[in-house]
Amino acid sequence: MQETWKAFRDFFVSLKLTVVLMALSIVLVFWATLAQVQLGIWGVQEKFFRTFFVLERIPGTDIPVPVFPGGYFIGGLLLINLIVAHVSRFQLSWRKSGLFLTHLGLIVLLLGELFTGLWQEEYQMRLDEGETKNYSESYRFNELAIIDTTHPDHDDVVVVPEQLLARGTEVQHPKLPFRVIPRAYYPNAALQMREEGQPANAPVPVNRDIGTRLRTIPLPLTYKPNERNLPTAFVELAGPEGSLGIWQVSPQLLQPQVFEYAGRQWRIALRFERHYKPYALTLLKFSHDRYAGTDIPKNFSSRVRLTTPNGTDDREVLIYMNNPLRYAGLTFYQAGFDNNDRTTILQIVRNPSWTLPYIACALMSAGLLVHFCIALGGFIRKRRAAN
Repeated sequence: MQETWKAFRDFFVSLKLTVVLMALSIVLVFWATLAQVQLGIWGVQEKFFRTFFVLERIPGTDIPVPVFPGGYFIGGLLLINLIVAHVSRFQLSWRKSGLFLTHLGLIVLLLGELFTGLWQEEYQMRLDEGETKNYSESYRFNELAIIDTTHPDHDDVVVVPEQLLARGTEVQHPKLPFRVIPRAYYPNAALQMREEGQPANAPVPVNRDIGTRLRTIPLPLTYKPNERNLPTAFVELAGPEGSLGIWQVSPQLLQPQVFEYAGRQWRIALRFERHYKPYALTLLKFSHDRYAGTDIPKNFSSRVRLTTPNGTDDREVLIYMNNPLRYAGLTFYQAGFDNNDRTTILQIVRNPSWTLPYIACALMSAGLLVHFCIALGGFIRKRRAAN
C-alpha cells in the first residue's frame, strides 16, 4: 500500500507532468482557436474544453474516436498535480504564505471553471414595449410542446425534449391520451411553401395542417454566433384506435397547429426551450442612442418592471451595458435589440459559481503581493547586514 501511494505521489508531484500538461494546454487552445472559425464559441467549448477527450469521426463513418485530451482531462490532472505537490512538498510557514495563497487561488480558479461548465445556463428574453413575460427561451435548445387548451382558465402543457425527437424515442405521457412518435428529425432545415406539383421533399408523408403544403430543405449545422439552427421534426400522434396523423413542426412556424381529440382542444408546436420563473418582467421603455449623424449604437437600455404574484416585489429597474439586473440567482444583461427600436433582447445567465473567479483573482493577487513583500524585506535585511 505504501509503495502504491509513493508511486502515485511521485507521478503527480513530478514537474515533468506539469510541463507536459502545460504543453498540451497550449496545443489544445491553439487548435480550438483555429476550429472556432467553423464551430463558433459554443461548439469549441463543447468539443475541446468541456470534455475529457476531443473526439473526431472516422472518415466515412459516424464512429467517434478520441484523438486528444480535452479540457476536463488536462485541467483535472493539473488540479491533482497542484494539490498533491502542496501536500507532499510545501510546509506552511510565513515565508511560504504568499506562494500558498497564489496556488490556492489557482485551485479555486480551476474549480470555478469546472463548476461553470457543469452548472451555467444561458437563456434569452425578447420583450416588446408593454409586453410581459414570466419565462425565458434557450438560444440553442428546443422542445416539442403539446398543449391542452380546453380549460378556460389555464393550459396543461407537456413538453418533449429535443434529444428524444432526435433519437426517435416514443413518448407516452400520463397527461396525454395518445402516444408521441417521432418519425424524422432534421437539426437544421429551411422551410418553403410548396408549389403545386412540386415534391414535398419530406422523409414521411405529412397529412395534417400546414405541413402538407411545405417543402423541407435540410441544411448543415451552423456554429456562427449570429446564427441559430432551426430544426424540423416529423411527429406522429397515435391513440388507442390508431394514428391521428403526422405533423411537421418547427420553430419557424410561428403559430402552433391546432387539432381536436377526445373532446379536447390541442395545440402542437416545436418551440425554443422555455424556462419559467415565479416572477414577471414588463418592458416599459427601450432606449437606443446613436452617435450623432451615424447609425452606430452609442447606448441602449431597457427600463423594466419586476413583479411577483404575491406582491413582495414590484419595482422598476434600468438595465444597460455593464449594469445588469441580479435577481433570484439570475443575471439579466442587456444583450441586443431589434431594428424597430421597440424590442429588447435580454441575456439571462444562471451561474452559481460566478463569484469563484473573483475570489481566485483576489487570492492570487494577495499571494503575489505577500510574496513580493517578504522577498523585498529579506533583500533589505541582507543589504543592511552587508553594510
